[in-house]
Amino acid sequence: MSLQDQLDAFKARFKTQAPAGAFEAFARSTQELIDSGQADRAIAAGDAAPDFTLTDQDGETVSLKSLLANGPVVVSFYRGVWCPYCNIELKALEAALGEIKARGASLVAISMQGASDSRKSQRDNKLSFPILTDQNGELAEKFGIRWSLQDYVIPIHAGFGVELPRIHGDGQWNLPMPARYVIDTDGSVAYAEVNPDYTHRPDPSDLFPVLDKLTQEAA
Repeated sequence: MSLQDQLDAFKARFKTQAPAGAFEAFARSTQELIDSGQADRAIAAGDAAPDFTLTDQDGETVSLKSLLANGPVVVSFYRGVWCPYCNIELKALEAALGEIKARGASLVAISMQGASDSRKSQRDNKLSFPILTDQNGELAEKFGIRWSLQDYVIPIHAGFGVELPRIHGDGQWNLPMPARYVIDTDGSVAYAEVNPDYTHRPDPSDLFPVLDKLTQEAA
């Protein structure tokens, strides 16, 4: 089953089980984000990737420069351990990790949550790749994918126990749009997929032709 098939199946179940008005509020919020055109203004293929130095789930410092020294880097921004769609995607990326490494690339995931939640992401989803903390969503802002939740959808998140100001420790109701990038060794973006609709994500296999091309060009 493809990643999108899995996401669609979860979405169908959630629609029948969600509290009254929740599904509709999330759908309205998503459509407004799509209509804003923010995703179209985000970092895209051909752009220079914003540099970063972040800490991983164990408090270790990880820089883009150090990652690129070993080959291209796949960067996946996700919303947090509380997001079931993100967890489905993370598992799919883990399943594809062998193919990614075989093509000389590495993979990191990035969220605004702290280290303890990142460790929970790793445990619950059985992940073997690093999860980095983007404090205050500063890197997401540089990529053009950080956005602020609409007032009407905040109580819905809170009702599910998703208190983003507490989870992120910044007092704000902000999130990154789910996004996946391939950054080449020269720091340029070779592939970009930004999803203002968090229920839609590209299949990890979409990365393989991109990484194959980079390998051929490097040779």
